[in-house]
Amino acid sequence: MITGGLGYIGSHICAELIKPEFEIVVIDNLSNSSKDVIERIKTITHQAFKFYEVDIRDKNELRKIFDTYNFSSVIHLAGLKSVSDSIQSPLKYFDNNVNGTLSLLEVMEENKCYEFIFSSSATVYGVPESLPIREDLNVSPNNPYGEGKVMCEKILNDISLSNPNWKIGILRYFNPIGAHPSGLIGENPNGTPNNLLPYVTMVAYGELECVNVFGDDYPTPDGSGVRDYIHVVDLAKAHVKMLEKLSSLKEPINIFNIGTGEGFSVLEIISTFERISGRKIPYKIVPRRHGDIAECFADATLANKYLGWYAENTLEEMILSTCSWMENKKQL
Repeated sequence: MITGGLGYIGSHICAELIKPEFEIVVIDNLSNSSKDVIERIKTITHQAFKFYEVDIRDKNELRKIFDTYNFSSVIHLAGLKSVSDSIQSPLKYFDNNVNGTLSLLEVMEENKCYEFIFSSSATVYGVPESLPIREDLNVSPNNPYGEGKVMCEKILNDISLSNPNWKIGILRYFNPIGAHPSGLIGENPNGTPNNLLPYVTMVAYGELECVNVFGDDYPTPDGSGVRDYIHVVDLAKAHVKMLEKLSSLKEPINIFNIGTGEGFSVLEIISTFERISGRKIPYKIVPRRHGDIAECFADATLANKYLGWYAENTLEEMILSTCSWMENKKQL
């Protein structure tokens, strides 16, 4: 089962995971995705899959699906994901992200399905103690979105201690960008995007007026925030590796950073996008946002060692794939 499987990251995981040895079932409440993605994934993979429009907080509907299939594993991606929105609407985020996860875990345990891969986030680290960020650093999120991820991680730790049958993988994503090389799937948020690259892309293609750069006075080389950007296909491949390796890992709960280990600033992203696309991207400096930090980039040594996973795509390749998706999206 892949929850949130028609979203940006979920659709790319489906595209990587659909193979003869894997039968997937996708559930999604379509709050930030579209059914159109189903046919595009089928075009990429040449295989069909079952889809259910279900909210994971609806345990009765979840039970019906678990009654229909004998799931070996669940990859859980369904959740709201905007830091700024979580600050404005924390109750909505805790209800959807934490209660939704509790609901899913309860139905899994009822059905003795114990392999669980959880979509976590680098936001759990808050202002990092040191860089690059290792998994053993303290978690200290500074926004409700990150707090919800930490709550879910603590719940997963507790259930792994309560029942030795659980085998849990937690992937802490850094900043996924880019699109599938086919140009058929990519980031396509409903409404104004919250993430940097889709916003930059929409400005580049004339759909938005300019990019707001939130702060130019951080202690970074150019004053703008620095983040670890990872190609969404590399991120999707990390889930496949996690699924393949999970049962053989020694620990009941396993946490891995999924990032490149390299940081790029907001202004570097804008200038690189301009160079690659040949399009001018106007921007303006605005005040910092509450909950943002100066720098965040990963130490992915554990994922390299235990999963055999490595980030392969460069920033240029990430941006090129984004431009291809944007051009192709007009025809879809």
